[in-house]
Amino acid sequence: MSDFDDINARGLVLVGCGRMGGAMLRGWLARGLQPGAVTVIDPKLAPEWQDIGLRVNARLPDDPAVLVVAVKPQMMADALGELPVLKDTLVVSVAAGTTIATFEAAFPGAAIVRVMPNTPAAIGKGISAIIGNATATAAHLDLAEALMAAVGRVVRLDSEDQMDAVTGLSGSGPAYVFHMIEAMAKAGEAQGLAPALALELARMTVAGAGALAIDADEDPAVLRENVTSPGGTTAAGLKVLMDAETGLPPLMARTVAAATERGRELGKGAK
Repeated sequence: MSDFDDINARGLVLVGCGRMGGAMLRGWLARGLQPGAVTVIDPKLAPEWQDIGLRVNARLPDDPAVLVVAVKPQMMADALGELPVLKDTLVVSVAAGTTIATFEAAFPGAAIVRVMPNTPAAIGKGISAIIGNATATAAHLDLAEALMAAVGRVVRLDSEDQMDAVTGLSGSGPAYVFHMIEAMAKAGEAQGLAPALALELARMTVAGAGALAIDADEDPAVLRENVTSPGGTTAAGLKVLMDAETGLPPLMARTVAAATERGRELGKGAK
């Protein structure tokens, strides 16, 4: 029995099939969701999704099991305005800054689950945080978790107030890591390495360290200490990186705070 049996019977509607919507759809299809059960609403649908059995920009089913809204926050108002009233459908929101209250106004009485994934979902390595409204039952949350587990790990939040911080940390976090790879590569170039070599070293160092941090049972601080010999090269580098005033800790605190605050602004309708 598949997690998606009810969805295959009643249907799933995906509004927005860009990078995140497409990543989720790819994961769902791999997990047993039938193409014919999916209605995709996206006027600019990529060619890869054409002619594989999906219902594209078609009339919505009368009572789909799930409606997933995966459009940019700035497009949310227009997207919600075009959707019909749904009676017994789980509504899943995948949009930074769009609150549960916004969806409750659009779908009175509906079970709503708000989700914040991140871009590694594209390769099945994402991390998604979920929180439901008062109408969402344990079964609704289990279904939302099953949907997001198709593209990575899932955590459940205690309150919606945590969602902006999740957005600032893991939602926006991949971009921080990509920029760190850029910065490491440039630093390697500055020490005499060829650009291609510096970039390869930076990429694989971040990828390998990340994999080790996931697989190891030890705290990241312990892993850091394990590769830091007193008076050695790593210690010299960390002395700069861990400076309490100019190093990575205060910089990362300001970075996550800025992204978190922007999430709050989006929730209030800021553009």
